[in-house]
Amino acid sequence: MTEKTRSLEYRLAQGALSGLRQDLFHDTFAYRPLAPLRGDGPLVRRLPGGRIRALAVWLPHAVVLFTAFCTLLLAGGAGDGEFGSLLLGLVPAGAVAMTLIRPVGAWWVSLVSTPFVGVLGGPWGDWPWTPAGFLSHFAVMVVVALRTRPRTAGWMWLITAGYGAFSDSVFSRGYSSNAPAMLFTSAVALLVVSMFLTRREAKQEVAAQQTVTAVERDRRTLLEERTTIARELHDVVAHHMSVVAIQAEAAPYRVENPPEELERAFATIRENAVAALTELRRILGVVRAEDYEAPDAPQPMLSDLDNLIANVRDAGLETEKTVTGAVRELPQGVELSAYRIIQEALSNALRHAPGSTARIEISYVLGGLGLRVVNTAPQGLVSPARRPTTAPERGLRPPLSRGAGHGITGMRERVTMLNGEMTAEPTEEGGYEVTAFIPVAATPAQELS
Repeated sequence: MTEKTRSLEYRLAQGALSGLRQDLFHDTFAYRPLAPLRGDGPLVRRLPGGRIRALAVWLPHAVVLFTAFCTLLLAGGAGDGEFGSLLLGLVPAGAVAMTLIRPVGAWWVSLVSTPFVGVLGGPWGDWPWTPAGFLSHFAVMVVVALRTRPRTAGWMWLITAGYGAFSDSVFSRGYSSNAPAMLFTSAVALLVVSMFLTRREAKQEVAAQQTVTAVERDRRTLLEERTTIARELHDVVAHHMSVVAIQAEAAPYRVENPPEELERAFATIRENAVAALTELRRILGVVRAEDYEAPDAPQPMLSDLDNLIANVRDAGLETEKTVTGAVRELPQGVELSAYRIIQEALSNALRHAPGSTARIEISYVLGGLGLRVVNTAPQGLVSPARRPTTAPERGLRPPLSRGAGHGITGMRERVTMLNGEMTAEPTEEGGYEVTAFIPVAATPAQELS
């Protein structure tokens, strides 16, 4: 009979027995020490630092050992302090302490030793558990359930119930049975423990899923920003390649009777430039979204900042600009990235700091370009859904998505692409500051000057 032809009941029973074997019979006495509490856990971190917090991580071990000590005292008190009673009390007390290193084995020791302790310990008035054995077996089940899984708690309770019913019917010895009390109290305790474990496992799964989602969202954001940068830089590169192709085609006509080798060289340059343009268009088609529309106007440069600042002021953000150093023409990729960084920083100030003022500082130095955009603390109610509704029509870059972190990610990606450095952090006054440095190689004329 194959697996597919077996009945559902058979497969369920086989799965249950397999779970029982895995939980209570596989590596029964395996060494599994109880780990201390985490120092950053919800309980320990609320305690004052120093020695108290260092000792608090061992609180579960102290509780278990204290329960074992109470079991030993209970065995001596029930037997009027006799040496034999104390000696027999070592077995249930040892089972409780054993849960710290071999939890499943401790449960088997507690269960198997119950009839021997009950018979050898003398008349207690209850059967099958002595007072010390009752406390011991109850504590062992709770600790083992906390250290394993809810399914193990169910198996322990069922086997304990079977033992209680068997001992009542065969070895009752005429005493009153405390098996119902054991089954009721342990059922309540194990149910609470199982609910706690299930809730903790669910929280861990949710936290893991949120971590995966956050990583995927960051990765998607990064890819979106890189795609946007690639689209924008396409126009810059395509312009340069077009100039190369045109100049290569016109160069032979500027020289009277140019050599044939020179004409072939310029023709090869033009063919390579045209081929490069074709490949650029093909690459842009790969990264272009379905709803993407190429801009009609040229990509903005730093010389267009005055228009941007005027639009920002109209949108409600008072902005001032300061330029230091000798203003010079920079590579178009640097100009475009610098403009986008300033634009994104101002857009974030409009969105997250209503009523604030912004200051733009642009520093032209020999080694590159320095940028600093800082806004003051918000003066109005900050709403995560706040949007500059007039941004698209006033020339501002519209926000990409609420709370996705696209702005900072895009700025960092642009600076990294140009081998620059950037910081974005709150200020002590409650505002926000974005600083960036983009290295630019000096031209020979600049070095001579």
